[in-house]
Amino acid sequence: MSGTLNKVMLIGHTGDDVKMHYFEGGGSIGRFPLATNESYTNRTTGEKVTNTEWHNIVVRNKAAEICEKYLKKGDKIYVEGRLKTRKWQDDQGNDRYSTEIQCVDFTFLTPKGDMGAMPDNNSAASNASAESNNKAPQVEHSIGEDNDDLPF
Repeated sequence: MSGTLNKVMLIGHTGDDVKMHYFEGGGSIGRFPLATNESYTNRTTGEKVTNTEWHNIVVRNKAAEICEKYLKKGDKIYVEGRLKTRKWQDDQGNDRYSTEIQCVDFTFLTPKGDMGAMPDNNSAASNASAESNNKAPQVEHSIGEDNDDLPF
């Protein structure tokens, strides 16, 4: 083990619809902004303060297609992934940097009726699960579901 960890877990609201890009080899990539909020009360004024942080989410292939089909602006989603910083040059040749969340797992948290038609768990990709009611989100783990072979 290398002794390092790059893991991000976010629950927030989408800031826009998923923007897709398709490649010649059949792959695809989807991008969407995700807003997370932090609220606190200012001790000196007693005023409630809310700060919004925006995150750039990147989803690939089948997961991207599922997000494109079922996510819309304002939907609540749990996203798990890792941070990735890209370096690029703008029109003037200046180096620019962009930090993104490379999504490896997600769960839709907006209730089924508010999202329109949702996929059945059997038709969703293995790294996507759908939450269909208002109770607390239950993240499905992709670690082996067959517990019959446990030695204890």
